[in-house]
Amino acid sequence: MPNFGFVINNRTCIGCHACSTACKSENEVPLGVYRTWVKYTEVGHYPDVRRNFQVTRCNHCANPPCVRICPVTAMYQRDDGIVEFDPDVCIGCKACLQACPYDAIHIDPDTGTAAKCHYCAHRTDIGLEPACVVVCPEHAIIAGDLDDPHSEIRRVLAKEDVSVRKPEQGTAPKLFYIDGNDMALHPTATAVPDTFMWADVIDERGAPPAADRSHGRSKADSGTAILDPGPQAVPDGGPIHFAQGRMAEHMVQVGYNAQHQIPWHWPVPAYLVTKGIGAGVVFVWTLLFLAGWAPSDRATMFAVGGIGLFFTALTTALLVADLERPERFLRVLLRPQWKSWLVRGAYILVGYSLVLTAWLAMTFFDMPPNRPLLVAAAVLAVGSAVYTAFLFGQAEGRDLWQSALFPFHLLLQAVFLGAGALAIVDLASGRSASLAVGVFATSLIVDLFVTLAGEFAMPHASETAARAAHAITSGKYKTMFWWGAIVLGHVAPLALLWFGAAPATIAAFVLATVGLYFYEYAFVMAPQEVPNS
Repeated sequence: MPNFGFVINNRTCIGCHACSTACKSENEVPLGVYRTWVKYTEVGHYPDVRRNFQVTRCNHCANPPCVRICPVTAMYQRDDGIVEFDPDVCIGCKACLQACPYDAIHIDPDTGTAAKCHYCAHRTDIGLEPACVVVCPEHAIIAGDLDDPHSEIRRVLAKEDVSVRKPEQGTAPKLFYIDGNDMALHPTATAVPDTFMWADVIDERGAPPAADRSHGRSKADSGTAILDPGPQAVPDGGPIHFAQGRMAEHMVQVGYNAQHQIPWHWPVPAYLVTKGIGAGVVFVWTLLFLAGWAPSDRATMFAVGGIGLFFTALTTALLVADLERPERFLRVLLRPQWKSWLVRGAYILVGYSLVLTAWLAMTFFDMPPNRPLLVAAAVLAVGSAVYTAFLFGQAEGRDLWQSALFPFHLLLQAVFLGAGALAIVDLASGRSASLAVGVFATSLIVDLFVTLAGEFAMPHASETAARAAHAITSGKYKTMFWWGAIVLGHVAPLALLWFGAAPATIAAFVLATVGLYFYEYAFVMAPQEVPNS
C-alpha cells in the first residue's frame, strides 16, 4: 500500500498560481475558499528585496487531528495516507477546522460541508497525478509514494534538506518544503497588512477593516485579524528590528495569502453558559441533599430538575443551530466516531436529559427521592459540565484551549451558576437561601482566582497561545474581559451578595451569568483570530 505525500520545491516555484487554478477547476472549488493557495512573503528593503512563494494546502498528516475530532467519520484517513472527506456524511460542525493547525480545511459555501485538498484521490485511484502536479510549469510540486525507494519523491527527500509547517504539533505532516522560508512557514512571524497584492483583507461582512495605522495591525473581526502580540510573542510588526528597538519597516511583509473565516461564533460561548446552568443546579443541589443540607420537597425537586432539563435542552438547541447542516444532527448519535469528544458529549447530554426526565416523572407522581438516580444525575451533570474541555483539547489548532485547568474551570463555573440558580429557587420557596448564597459567593471567589492566576498569569506553552491570552487581557478583548468578565461577572455580584437581600441575590446571579458569557466569548473568539497559515 502506498504512503502518499508532497514535496514543494521553493527554489523553482514562480508563484504563478497554476496549481491553485487547476485545483479549483479540477475539484469545482467555489469562489472565496481554497484547497490550494500560494502565499507570498517579501523580505528586504528596496532595492535589496526577495519574494518567497509557498504553496499551501492540506498536509495529509500521518497523525491527523481532524480525523479524531470528526464526530461522524466524514473526515477519515485512507490506507494510502490520504486524508479524505465525505461531504455526503458531514454535518458541518466545523470541529475539523478547529483541529487543523494549518487552516487547510474550509466550509464549502455551496454544500455547507467541510472540504480541503484530498490529493485528487479520484485521479490517484486510477494512476494519475494530482492536477496541481500536472499543471506546474516548473515541476515545483512533486507527489508520490513516500515508502517507495524508487519514487521521485523518495529520492528527493533523501538528498534535500526539507522542512514542514509546525512540527511541534506532532501531526507528522507529509507536505515537505525545499528551502522553506521561515517567514512563510510561521504565520505569526509578521503582521498581515490591510491590502494584499491583488486583494483587500476583508472582515466577515465583506467590508475592509479599520486599521490601526500607528501599529500596522488590523482590527477586523475575521479569521485574518492580527492580535497584539504579548511579551512572549513575536515583537510588534515583525521580527526584524534595528538598534534601540526601532523596527525595520518593510523588511518582512505578507504580499498575498488566502483568508480564512472564523468557524465558531456566539452560539458556542452561549452554549457553555447554558450548559453550566443546566449541569450546575442539579450537581449543587444533589451534593447538598446527600449531605443532609438541602430540602427535598416536591416543589424544590421539580424546580431543580426542570431548570436542569430546560437549560440542557437549550444547550442542545444551540449546538444543533450552529451546525452548517443541522438536519443531519442525528448522525452524531446514529453513526458515531467514538474518539470524538463531540460524540461522547452528545451521549452525555442525552443520558443526562433522560435521567432528568425520570427525575421529573418521579417528582410529578410524588415519589420519594431515589438516591441512585440522584447520584447518576450528579455524575452526568459533572460530565455535562466538563466534557467540552476535552472537546476543546482535541481542537489542536487553538493552543490556548489546551489548558489542563479547563475541566476544573468549567466545573467551577457550573458550581457558581448552579448555586446562584438554587439560591433563587430557595427565595421563591420562601426559605432562607444563605447556604446556596454561601456556595455561590465562595465559588465566585475561587473562579476569580483561577481565571486571573491560573488561566492567564502562568506562562503559556506556545507563542500562539500567548498571543490569544494577550488579546484577551491586554488587546482586542481587554474591555470585555476586565469590565465584563471580571468587574461585571465577579466583583459586582460579590458586592451585591454582601447586602443579602433577595433582589440583590437575583441581580448577582444575572450579572454573574452575563459576565461569564463575556468571558466565554473572549475565550472562544481570541484563539480563532491567531492565524494558522
